Amino acid sequence: KNISVVIIVKNSENTIKRTLNSLVDFCEVIVYDNGSTDETINIAKSFPNVNLVEGEFKGFGWTKNQAASFAKNDWVMIIDSDEVANKGLLEELKIKMLDNNTVYRLNSNGYYKNTQVKYCGWTLTVKRLYNKNITSFNDKDEVHEHVLSNGLKEEVLKGSINHYSYSSISELIIKADRYSTLFASNNAGKKSSSPAKAFFNGLYSF
Repeated sequence: KNISVVIIVKNSENTIKRTLNSLVDFCEVIVYDNGSTDETINIAKSFPNVNLVEGEFKGFGWTKNQAASFAKNDWVMIIDSDEVANKGLLEELKIKMLDNNTVYRLNSNGYYKNTQVKYCGWTLTVKRLYNKNITSFNDKDEVHEHVLSNGLKEEVLKGSINHYSYSSISELIIKADRYSTLFASNNAGKKSSSPAKAFFNGLYSF
């Protein structure tokens, strides 16, 4: 199957090897590194199907589009550096006839350490497989990036990706702080909040 897998990464030495091991059947995996100072780059270089690219980070949408521009194939599948493609998804991709005018969603299962979290929005579908000549990621929102699918069909593929989001409470807090800061910066003056909104949003999530 002529699909290039694209991963943007920074300091993911604890997860990137498991991710890349799940992608050895793909002929091309683009690893776009934006400033790793740990062993991430050396781990990526050890996989013969990886094309390592080093570049800037200018928000998630912009950076994913930039990374995808290095793919040799028209079809691009975006995977995060802490995600693992399971056997069901790999088998589906081998036989699936892809339609240029369709954006494909992947089932995503969230994990805390090695335990799957089945509620609170940790199990969902995400738009990750698309023809880069037809569409791309939005590049104006630094946090909530997504593949643009206006006028295109959407389809959920069989199988899933397992998202090993956090290995500790401290890592969860650090990532939550990072994303909340980006979201607040991007939405300053655009959205309002209040103690009541915060309370009911937390209650709903719980």
